[in-house]
Amino acid sequence: MTAPHWPDLLAREPYVRFAVTDLDGVCRGKHLSAEKALALLEGGGSIAGSVFGWDIADELYEGVDFAGFHTGYPDIGLRLDATTARQLPWDDGRWLFLGDHWGPDGEPLAICPRQVLKRVLAKAHALGFEPQIGVELEWFVLAESERSLREKDFRGLATATQGLTNYSPFRIDAQHAFVRDLFDFLPRIDVPLEALHTEAGPGNFEAAIRYGDALASADRAVLFKQAVREIGRRHGLVSTYMAKWSVAYAGCGGHLHQSLWRDGANAFHDAGDAQGLSATLRHYIAGQLQALPELTALYAPFVNSYKRLVDANLAPVKPTWGVDNRNAALRVIPGSANSTRLETRSPGADANPYLAIAAALASGLHGIEQRLALDRPAVTGANRGAEDLPRLPRTLAEATRALAGSALARELFGEAFVRHFVQTREWELRRFDAAVTDWELRRYLELV
Repeated sequence: MTAPHWPDLLAREPYVRFAVTDLDGVCRGKHLSAEKALALLEGGGSIAGSVFGWDIADELYEGVDFAGFHTGYPDIGLRLDATTARQLPWDDGRWLFLGDHWGPDGEPLAICPRQVLKRVLAKAHALGFEPQIGVELEWFVLAESERSLREKDFRGLATATQGLTNYSPFRIDAQHAFVRDLFDFLPRIDVPLEALHTEAGPGNFEAAIRYGDALASADRAVLFKQAVREIGRRHGLVSTYMAKWSVAYAGCGGHLHQSLWRDGANAFHDAGDAQGLSATLRHYIAGQLQALPELTALYAPFVNSYKRLVDANLAPVKPTWGVDNRNAALRVIPGSANSTRLETRSPGADANPYLAIAAALASGLHGIEQRLALDRPAVTGANRGAEDLPRLPRTLAEATRALAGSALARELFGEAFVRHFVQTREWELRRFDAAVTDWELRRYLELV
């Protein structure tokens, strides 16, 4: 297939878009002239290092080694990946590219989320595996605008559908035009939407994105979240991927379906096993179980993330595995040679897709490399068999401490990334600790 000739393709474009994600998974980018976009495609360029210096609220981090006032925020390298090119049908066919970051030494930037995943995939390929990933995302759609959110001070918000009816064609039809555009536009940007349905609350949707190569699937998840926001805006809607936006409703997960392939065969399937599960899959599960307590912060990166990880919520609270059991952190889905896979249920929809997929793959591959034994029995029912297991971290503070003390995390992702991620989570905790919440006002203002 002939490679696109970008000078000709972009020549008549008034502008081109690019996007990267920061550590929190927020899309950052610019609108570029065609000439500037071509330069970034052909030879790379630079962007302010403050891309990794802003928190989720665009406050500049303090006490973070990589990005702080003490650094002067020098530029970091930026290259656009031509293989990620899409034309956005809701934006007049505008070209969009995804990018990666590089250090001043010309090496991949250690804290760039897409580069973190690429390093993990290089390990997988060295072991002879081609990882396949499918992503499911749950989110809430609100009948609001960016302006109305602020006018209401984020209280008393209207949802885009009414009533709590799972899998309801009646409820979802209330947003017929929005749903139609999702199924029309997303496949046209190589985000193949397999299924969409209502979930456990008014305005609560879940989407299944067709599985594919791990990096492509991470790109698709990033693009899905951004595209849904942009498409929704045109329908007077706001989408939120907060893990728990309301105590009245269930949380929002970002489940990862994984399989490893070698020589065209699914390495997770073994026809000779009573359950069809291979030794490779058992080692992979053992690796994820071992790492899960230490890597929880990558799956649940915000203070709010832990409001989802509570009992009786179909969200994992212990490092468990089970066969087709949605109460477990790791749900094995047995099937044919093509369909046998593992679903990691710990990530929230608020997680950075690059980092969540990297954490799942890296820890599973560690189990394969070390031939870790899956000596923990599968749980049944409501986590029966896990009574004596310690809980996973209950708060971001616990999860951050576990990551900070993890030699395994440093082995899997490198010292520079772990240090930066830990420092940014410590900043997030300091910001939360300094806040006066509505709960505190209602509880204390009159009587203390």
